[in-house]
Amino acid sequence: MQVNLFIPTLNAGKIWKEVLDGVAMQNYPISRLIVIDSGSTDGTLDLLNAETCDLIQIDKKDFDHGGTRQMAVETFPDADVFIFLTQDAILAEPDAISVMVNALEENPDLGMAYGRQLPHKNAKLLETHARLFNYPAESKVKSMEDADRYGIRTISCSNSFAGYRKTAFFEVNGFPTGSILGEDVLIAGKMLLDGWKLAYLSHSKIYHSHNYSATEEFKRYFDIGVFHVNNQWIFEKFGRAESEGFKYLKSELIYTLKHNPFLLPKSMIATLGKWLGYKLGLHYQSLPAGLRKSFSMTKAYWNRS
Repeated sequence: MQVNLFIPTLNAGKIWKEVLDGVAMQNYPISRLIVIDSGSTDGTLDLLNAETCDLIQIDKKDFDHGGTRQMAVETFPDADVFIFLTQDAILAEPDAISVMVNALEENPDLGMAYGRQLPHKNAKLLETHARLFNYPAESKVKSMEDADRYGIRTISCSNSFAGYRKTAFFEVNGFPTGSILGEDVLIAGKMLLDGWKLAYLSHSKIYHSHNYSATEEFKRYFDIGVFHVNNQWIFEKFGRAESEGFKYLKSELIYTLKHNPFLLPKSMIATLGKWLGYKLGLHYQSLPAGLRKSFSMTKAYWNRS
């Protein structure tokens, strides 16, 4: 199967070279590497080789999580599989892409697959737990039949490292435009509703994590709340998110108590920030425009809105 690999960038920073090195060490041939840059000024583009990379350049104000990715696929649709990687995700092993492609090749019912995220070497305790909770060691294939069992986690996936079968991708009209985030969740939901299956591949690994502050967690969860209220069909088809939040909180408290109980206050503050941000996001339409933007991690979304 031919593979096109897409990476959106904006000032990718010091980790960027490791990301490109991870791509270069893959044992599965990549037909095209496409970088979609939104106006980097930190030397990100200096590390690209014009002979091995196709570059799409757009204005920062025009970036849209789903729309920009969709534009890139429509510009370079000449592959059987479209794989998306984020600029801060390092492919952990030489077979990371081959595991993903082989899964799609061996199971024709799979519309998409996503890999396991391992914490970066400098990841803090709470971020390490987040990766262990959301990306366990067991692989899994999910379909619409699993909605009653997994609820909203049926469409859990990742935009940091995921592969899409071309036929399934275009069958559901690809990525949505205009979403504040969650383009990967939206396309996963559409695929499952259309009869495709979704795979989580624990042996297809990347290093990816964030050391967010409590303020950043607040903003991220505000955006998640906005996303959920603007996509009510997710709740209608797959259930609510609150019960999963309680499971996560319980797991984080146990993990923190076991590994560093002195971080419990930080964990509780972060949890409060997430809860407050999410609740405000669910009611963002009642907030003044200025507050919506200041509460959000995705400022450009509100400029477009």
